[in-house]
Amino acid sequence: MNINFTARQTHITPEIKKYCERRIKSIEIKLGTEVEADIILSTEKYRNIAEVNIKSRVAQLNAEEETSDMMSSLDAAFDQLDRRTRKEKEKLRKRKRRKQKESGLVPPAEEETRKKVIRSQDYSLKPMSVEEALIQLDSGKKEVFVFRHIGSEKWAVVYKRRDGHFGFIEPE
Repeated sequence: MNINFTARQTHITPEIKKYCERRIKSIEIKLGTEVEADIILSTEKYRNIAEVNIKSRVAQLNAEEETSDMMSSLDAAFDQLDRRTRKEKEKLRKRKRRKQKESGLVPPAEEETRKKVIRSQDYSLKPMSVEEALIQLDSGKKEVFVFRHIGSEKWAVVYKRRDGHFGFIEPE
């Protein structure tokens, strides 16, 4: 963080320096990069003008405020910079999201939530009775067997239950 102070027809107190350093440090944290700041304080009759220019890799921000008190001018200028900082960060997020959509890349968090097919099984297409399907189910290590029922030509399912018996599902 590099801060340059300029005073025109006024003087810079240690209180003003500490305040400016604290506010610029918070902006630097929000931007996420190192910043260089130029703070120009000037007094013209009863007007106190505070101009703050911030340069970083992410954005270049400027704010100028004029009030009757130097601290309130600085406060208003830094408030304006905070709003602009939030706006710039939101623009960056939107650009990144847009780039990810255009490139077709899925963020790692979304990849993990997708369900994957671990295995698939081949099933008989020929029509058979429930007894034949149970024989097929018993002969293999399968827990579920899908087949075409002879009477209705609809798909049906037989499966092994946890209690050792068999279950039968037929669509209506």
